[in-house]
Amino acid sequence: MEDQKMRFRYIMYQCFKKCSTPKNTAKEICDVYGDRSITVQTVRTWFRRFRTGNFNLKDENRSGRPSTTDIDLIKAYLDENPKSSLREIEDALNIPRTTIHEYVTKLGYVNRYDVWLPHHLTESNRMNRILICDLLIQRNKTEPFLKKLITGDESWILYDSIARKRSWSSRDKCPPTVARPGLHPKKVLLSIWWDWKGILYYELLPEGQTINSEKYCTQLEKLKEAIITKRPEMMNKRGFVFHHDNTRPHISLAVQMKLLEFDWDVLPHPPYSPDLVPSHYYLFLPLKDFLRDRKSKSVNEVKNGLEEYFKSKPREFWKNGIMRLPERWQKVVEQKGSYII
Repeated sequence: MEDQKMRFRYIMYQCFKKCSTPKNTAKEICDVYGDRSITVQTVRTWFRRFRTGNFNLKDENRSGRPSTTDIDLIKAYLDENPKSSLREIEDALNIPRTTIHEYVTKLGYVNRYDVWLPHHLTESNRMNRILICDLLIQRNKTEPFLKKLITGDESWILYDSIARKRSWSSRDKCPPTVARPGLHPKKVLLSIWWDWKGILYYELLPEGQTINSEKYCTQLEKLKEAIITKRPEMMNKRGFVFHHDNTRPHISLAVQMKLLEFDWDVLPHPPYSPDLVPSHYYLFLPLKDFLRDRKSKSVNEVKNGLEEYFKSKPREFWKNGIMRLPERWQKVVEQKGSYII
């Protein structure tokens, strides 16, 4: 590598003596040694040096502390102060900001927003998540149940989902504008249940309505009818496993009595764990991406968008959403109960 660098510098020196341009010199080198051998900017830098009368082709000794010291200092500082800005690092370490930016890039650091977590997990919460996930892993090993699993959840669907996007424009022109969504956008609540084969039942509540225990019991009745129609083989006793999270309507006394009446095998779910609800992390995110920038004027138009999305999904989509659950349970155990980010 050093021999090649010196060879390129000698060629640049010869071209400079012949009054060649940096662009032509770079092209001449790249034509022989490959397209990415050298950049025009590098040739310009060496030509500027030659114009000052300095024809030494070797690297000059640099003053100041070694770069390895700088990069170690920056890494140590960031480990202790991960939220620091480049200016704060510059002030603390007395290292030029351009050098800091170069080294944080080499270290593989990126500056990004913190991730919002659903809940601050206590030690008890984490232990509960570990115990339940381990229980589910062991149960699925001794008695595989994923093909018998029915899972459900709720999510708000906006009538008009506007996304702010980046766009290219001239520096002297104002960027395109888009109206900010209202503080209380028009929306409707989606309740949905599905298994590894696809949708079993879903319902869009009338505008302004939300879930309470009475409504949820009614929905469970309709879900039972859908299971009888679409999965009759599951309706024998203990023929399927039911899964939902621990939101208040789901754990109310009326709902618990309804589930006992149905004699359904209800899967345990740790509190504050949306990252273990397939609808939450697997179904709703791509659904909302699909509906983004659509403008609906009625519940029927929202429903048409949902139907279009559901029909676009192959059977493998639903299967993967269920069959990958053991991976998430295992990850919770390995991460000592922390959220899956």
